[in-house]
Amino acid sequence: MQKTSIKLVKILQDAGYEAYWAGGCVRDMLLGKEPKDYDIVTNALPDDIEKIMSHTIPIGKQFGVILAVENGHHFEVATFRSDSGYEDGRRPTAVLFTNAEEDAKRRDFTINGIFYNPISKKIYDYVGGQKDLKEKLIRFIGEPHKRIIEDHLRILRAIRMRNSLGFQYHPETYKAILKHAQLSDKVSSERIREELNKILEGQNIARAFEDLQETGVLKHILPEMEMTKGVPQPIEYHHEGDVWDHSLRAVESLPKDASLPLKWATLLHDIGKPETFALKERIRFDTHAEKGAEIAQKIMKRLKFSSNEMKRVQWLIIHHMIMVQLKEMPIGRRRHWFLHPYFHELMELFRADIAGTVPSEYGLYNEIDALYKASMKEMPKSPKPLLTGNDVMKELKLKPGKEIGKILEELREKQLAKELTTKKSALVWLRSKKK
Repeated sequence: MQKTSIKLVKILQDAGYEAYWAGGCVRDMLLGKEPKDYDIVTNALPDDIEKIMSHTIPIGKQFGVILAVENGHHFEVATFRSDSGYEDGRRPTAVLFTNAEEDAKRRDFTINGIFYNPISKKIYDYVGGQKDLKEKLIRFIGEPHKRIIEDHLRILRAIRMRNSLGFQYHPETYKAILKHAQLSDKVSSERIREELNKILEGQNIARAFEDLQETGVLKHILPEMEMTKGVPQPIEYHHEGDVWDHSLRAVESLPKDASLPLKWATLLHDIGKPETFALKERIRFDTHAEKGAEIAQKIMKRLKFSSNEMKRVQWLIIHHMIMVQLKEMPIGRRRHWFLHPYFHELMELFRADIAGTVPSEYGLYNEIDALYKASMKEMPKSPKPLLTGNDVMKELKLKPGKEIGKILEELREKQLAKELTTKKSALVWLRSKKK
């Protein structure tokens, strides 16, 4: 991808235009990281870019942004611009094509405002980004309050970048975030979701959520999570602190390559505890898993997650307390759970739940893990059903209904336990139910 991006820069320069790498790729390169993508800026106008490049897509032509497709990779190629006013806290009301310096000054953070010429290997820094990289500072370019008013999402981006990079805030940047925290609730649900996803996929997840809470942003974008702060837990099981502390420790313990649904499920697995808190013989949270799944659905609908993502997170939350019962289940029923497509993630949520607890006791986890691995070695996938619903209805002379499903489920568990292995034995068992 890097070689291809250099090729595109050279094509523009050979045509007589300025062209540089810009934004995150320059920042990452200067930090010694491999950039995920390469954005290009140029003084070539959108029409010129389309003429020069062999394959383009006008994804944001009105804003001077053209997508260039080369060697199977996509690159944003943007004309130098300055933005003239923002009416909706997101989009500029007008775009003026300009020069490199003016383009740099309209960007969000100094560390994202550095340009680099990969042909001459020259850096163009009009905003002090290199100095802030050296000092590990997140600083808005120019007047921080103006940058936030232009695009409210920059509040969330500042918090995410500070934590994913392990940087600190410039004092004026931090003051501006505190002052305008309430504007974060005016950001679209989709953009909030994407920033929270990036936080969960990045470094220092727990500290990022602490920042969201301390700056006053969290109560506007994820108030249900804010409610877990200060909710006590039974001290005999939880020395780590309240539900908030436990949830953040748990999600922080997940491997970096864990799926987003698993990360969301772990973050929200105890989201039902504030509403189910009760002081009986000890602190209890009866039915908190069911309530948590209900609250998680509400959150994910609001953030415009797909129905599949929502169902997966709900399934993990509602079943995260099943492990004690699982150990005592008959082998067929247990295998039913082991063969569920999300069970491996449920196990990882169980492990993270333990890791988020002080003291962390892994005895039950190790027992279930051993049973799971042994079962998957013996039966790695669901066997083909021995009978169909039509077979059951025909043999027992039943009409379609819930009873058919119950019989098929019982039959499947006996098949998983290897008590029934052929269609003939299944029919004998089925006929015995007539008596």
